[in-house]
Amino acid sequence: MRGIQLLLASLLLACPMARAANSSPPRADPEPAYLRLTADGEHALRLEVAAEAFPAATSPRQLTARLGPGEHQTAQLGPFAVAVNGGEVRVEHPQLTRGRQFSWDDRARGLSFDCGAAPLYGLGEGGPQGDRRGHLHPMTNGMEAFEMEAFGARVPIPFIVSPEGWALWVAGSHGPIDLRGPRGAIHSAAAAARIDLHLLVAKDPLELYSEFAALTGLPSLPPIWALGYQQSHRSLEPGEALAVAHEFRRRRLPCDVLIFLGTGYCPSGWNRGHGSFEFNEQVFPEELIAALHALNFRVVLHVTQAPADLDRVAAAYWEKHRPLLAAGADGFWADDGDELPPAARLARHRMYYERPLADRPDVRPYALHRNAVAEARQFGGGWLWSGDIYSRWESLRNSVRVGINTSASGCFYWGTDTGGFWPTTELTGELYARWFQFSAFTPLFRGHGRTWHTRLPWGWNTGALGPAETDTRRPGVAAPAVADLHDAAIEPACRRYLELRSRLMPYSYSLAYAASTQGLPLIRGLWMHYPDDPRAVAEMDQFLWGRELLVAPVTEPGATTRDCYLPPGLWHDYWTAARHEGGRVIRRPVDLATMPLFVRAGAIIPLGPVRQFATEISAAPLEWHVYPGADGEFRFYHDDGVGLPPDPATRFVLQLTWADADRRLTIRPLEGEWSSDRFPFTVTVHDESGDPRPHRVVVEDR
Repeated sequence: MRGIQLLLASLLLACPMARAANSSPPRADPEPAYLRLTADGEHALRLEVAAEAFPAATSPRQLTARLGPGEHQTAQLGPFAVAVNGGEVRVEHPQLTRGRQFSWDDRARGLSFDCGAAPLYGLGEGGPQGDRRGHLHPMTNGMEAFEMEAFGARVPIPFIVSPEGWALWVAGSHGPIDLRGPRGAIHSAAAAARIDLHLLVAKDPLELYSEFAALTGLPSLPPIWALGYQQSHRSLEPGEALAVAHEFRRRRLPCDVLIFLGTGYCPSGWNRGHGSFEFNEQVFPEELIAALHALNFRVVLHVTQAPADLDRVAAAYWEKHRPLLAAGADGFWADDGDELPPAARLARHRMYYERPLADRPDVRPYALHRNAVAEARQFGGGWLWSGDIYSRWESLRNSVRVGINTSASGCFYWGTDTGGFWPTTELTGELYARWFQFSAFTPLFRGHGRTWHTRLPWGWNTGALGPAETDTRRPGVAAPAVADLHDAAIEPACRRYLELRSRLMPYSYSLAYAASTQGLPLIRGLWMHYPDDPRAVAEMDQFLWGRELLVAPVTEPGATTRDCYLPPGLWHDYWTAARHEGGRVIRRPVDLATMPLFVRAGAIIPLGPVRQFATEISAAPLEWHVYPGADGEFRFYHDDGVGLPPDPATRFVLQLTWADADRRLTIRPLEGEWSSDRFPFTVTVHDESGDPRPHRVVVEDR
């Protein structure tokens, strides 16, 4: 046990920036610094530093001290052993196997720390991707961010997580986070500001997310239809919205949500202009919502220009939305707001969750946001999209990394504008199809962008571009070539992943339940389950969808193969059933319709029938697919998908366990009223190895 050292010398929380980012003269006469340490559970230690003295400790799990010469204290704060010696503080914990060192730099006005040997992940959406080390992160919010065209908007979340089994969460206000050297630095945001730092430790990286949830709240369980495909529209012609809806149903392409942009960002949207809550009767009369509901679509409306003081005026601002809710709107797309302070960003999420519940208390709300703070996920899940990225292969490659880091930051419900927002000459049917495949394994699965007809699954075989909506003021923006709009291979490729997304809904919805009860992400970097595998720890161009599925997006044009790293253990190719030993790279052949997917040995995957919308009634049984070669378990969740609380007649939790040596699947009800008579199922064991032994299914009583 090597512990942590915190060397806190000459403390003054004054300057908002590091000297490298915004030079400030050092103070010749630093003010006193004070420390409070609090053991918050078994895996979290809160470290507060301020220029004012803290009240005396009131708990045996707390210590207060003045940092400076002559100060000597030792204490056992729960599982944390701490020692204060002058300006140095040392912390040890049984599960912390690699020491950390923190120190206060009065010249830089920041608290520095040892970054360790492993990569660092988190810090929200956007910015330089992969390992967050090597960069100064200003932690500014909005579209005007680091290479936004390639990396998307910036949603800063001050949560840093290491595969070595520790994480740092900065609560409250803060300045930049500097990870350019072997030591990182967290800077204060304003004069006399307090740094409120939480150190989390756990051998299992996923335990860090349970601890993080204790600090920021658990994500709300979304309505099940939010995990279905969402089709966005831009400028509309009269009758076009209903025609698109009919076309989805005629072509039998699964789709749950139709999103409508407002007028202002396009010439003819659902409303009458920016900030308007009036229907544009020429293209989107109020009665259209009922017509779309009759086709079993959910309707989400775009809104802009939230007040900067929304945290004070949310009640009055919400009143403008209520007629839309009464007209049947199922959710809102809260755009703009980059300039909103953190309190207003949180208030916006809270308003779009709590206010709809006041009018429809038994229906789960939904809102898609451009901005967030970590705590926003308590109010509707904190759904985000990546911002106005360009339609480029580079943007697709970066989006995989952005998704991993955003999810690692605690923002679980994230996705991109499938195909990219701003069209370029790189936007082809191939790029759109590859992006579509990736998006099928992000929580937000949405088609959106300028030249919006090319974001329809059938849009690449119509011969017509539709509204071009290019902007010559933006370098590199151009409409796709009309000659490319005769590609009959794109719609079948999209259909394959729409149907797969639908089939996987029982699995994905169970992941959402795990997020809402345990704080576990849906998108998981390989390091979350393989922290001792250096290659898995560094891998950022493939990820896990939950525990069981490994997703390897194809991000190179013209690809005929894809090199895939499989972590240690046995893996099954989802498409071919081939078995591969892990701990190595395999070269997987691909065609346009194939993105490599692998299933971990021991996985138990629930699959449903293809549904045209998530709540469609089907008499088909649930299919349990077992992939042998290791023991495994899965916790399955089911409910009505929309109720708050859900209908108790539909809600149950099952624990499934596969004993590989005995080839036995055990189903044990944990909660709710479940029986195989009411909820029939089938079991398929994928025995491509040729094992002749039969499998057994055991159903236990509660």
